[in-house]
Amino acid sequence: MSNESETPKQIPGEPMRVKTSGDIEVSAYLEIAKEKGGVAPSRALTGIPAVERESIVVLDFGSQYSLLIARRIRECNVYSELLPYDTPWEKIAHLNPKGIIMSGGPSSVYEENAPLAPAYIYEGKIPVLGICYGMQAMTHQLGGKVSPPTKREYGHTVLHISDRHSPLFAGIDEAITVWMSHGDSVERIPPGFNAIAHTENTPLAAMANEKKMYGIQFHPEVVHTPQGKEILKNFVTHVCGCKGNWTIGNFINESIDAIKAQVGNGKVISALSGGVDSAVVSSLIHKAIGNQLTCIFVNNGLLRREEVERTFNTFRLNLGMNIIFVDAADRFLARLKGIIDPEQKRKIIGEEFIHIFEEEANKLGKVDFLAQGTLYPDVIESASTGSTASAKIKTHHNVGGLPARMKLRLIEPLRFLFKDEVRKVGLELGLPEEMVWRQPFPGPGLAIRVIGEVSKEKLEILRSADFVLMNEIKRAKLYRELWQSFAVLTEVRSVGVMGDHRTYGFLVGIRAVTSEDAMTADWARLPYDVLARISNRIVNEVPEVNRVVYDITSKPPSTIEWE
Repeated sequence: MSNESETPKQIPGEPMRVKTSGDIEVSAYLEIAKEKGGVAPSRALTGIPAVERESIVVLDFGSQYSLLIARRIRECNVYSELLPYDTPWEKIAHLNPKGIIMSGGPSSVYEENAPLAPAYIYEGKIPVLGICYGMQAMTHQLGGKVSPPTKREYGHTVLHISDRHSPLFAGIDEAITVWMSHGDSVERIPPGFNAIAHTENTPLAAMANEKKMYGIQFHPEVVHTPQGKEILKNFVTHVCGCKGNWTIGNFINESIDAIKAQVGNGKVISALSGGVDSAVVSSLIHKAIGNQLTCIFVNNGLLRREEVERTFNTFRLNLGMNIIFVDAADRFLARLKGIIDPEQKRKIIGEEFIHIFEEEANKLGKVDFLAQGTLYPDVIESASTGSTASAKIKTHHNVGGLPARMKLRLIEPLRFLFKDEVRKVGLELGLPEEMVWRQPFPGPGLAIRVIGEVSKEKLEILRSADFVLMNEIKRAKLYRELWQSFAVLTEVRSVGVMGDHRTYGFLVGIRAVTSEDAMTADWARLPYDVLARISNRIVNEVPEVNRVVYDITSKPPSTIEWE
């Protein structure tokens, strides 16, 4: 098997309503997805004439790298979407796929009930690339042989390309470093295939036939394969013939037209959180329907220090739209009292947000839609792509945390975008850099950074520690280099000594990671002097804390957030 491993002043009891003016040019990719009663999806909204639309479909066999493949294809300016390995043809035909990639996975093809590809994959209609387990499935289904491990192969390996004329390896060096992660190996390739590359331990490391079917045992999608992106680009352009016309700028007109068509004369409320995702969603919808949109910013009591004032002012000054402010801090904390399990926290917070939005919608009259800044990684982590080959990691509050029955239908324009794509959209919108480059902040807020039960006292301790951390990260000019950096308040207490007195205080964990899309992440090698200042200041400025530790775990095996 592959074995891959503070609040603006308001009238008591009433939401603050601030109407601002202005207009913003919008450029964004739109996806309106059906989820929990949402509007029907129209996946191929690319701003490109229908006859020129193209995509590469990635079939997910359970690899931790599956979504990364789709991301790499998009970097070639070709739209790509991740779907379950057993997706029927009629459910992908509307994407006009020019090629299909079969991902890796943890299974063995000779096991009972091993995931295998649908028959249409092998009909020769469009090119196919099998990666790792994808190659093994192709081999097994087409009459070759896959064997249990005699020599496993993990990590960096030198690949020797024997077929220098293969379009898959056009412009690639004869010997390249690749990343291997497999136990099983192809012992005999299927009839009609030729071996086109090998390694010291894997004689059949790549294969191809005349029907444009390719199999490779290594992972081109990871950064550990330096020329991997070029190999994927060769498949997309030389083998599949894609033109590379998927760009953010192509989505403006069709995106706006699609929103107008879906909403009609209806009303939309948008959930503002302070991050770039919700800002872009709100801007896009506002451009399409103007004052039919009302934005709602909720203080759930789980935000960072000064975040309520700063975020509200940013939206009021820059986004130019109707904004309602709702202070619901006590309400959320009451619902979270006694709750320890992080999945319960997420579901409670998601439900409470929806209840508030529905209440505010009733005050506005008939409201039909709720807009959210859900991203593609949120969807993938909240639930598998639909196949039994993928596992749910955790529920995101605005995906799996939504109530089963909702009065409002969802509009989620960013549902199939990665964070870096959203940031590109934000810059094209003209949104302020402070908003565009803000580090991601989880929807459940500090509730999942306070380990165990959430209380006002614990939240204040965490806010103080987190404020020190962010101050030092920005002082060291590291903020833009990090994907996320934050403090975690644990339930652990330890003995300390301050001024000759014994203390028994909380342990705070510090987390800082680098990443491109949050699907994988590496712990940041922060300078020792920065870590020393952070630790010293937290212990001295937050009386309840007497010990600070630094999390040096990557994702995988850990997630970025602790809960």
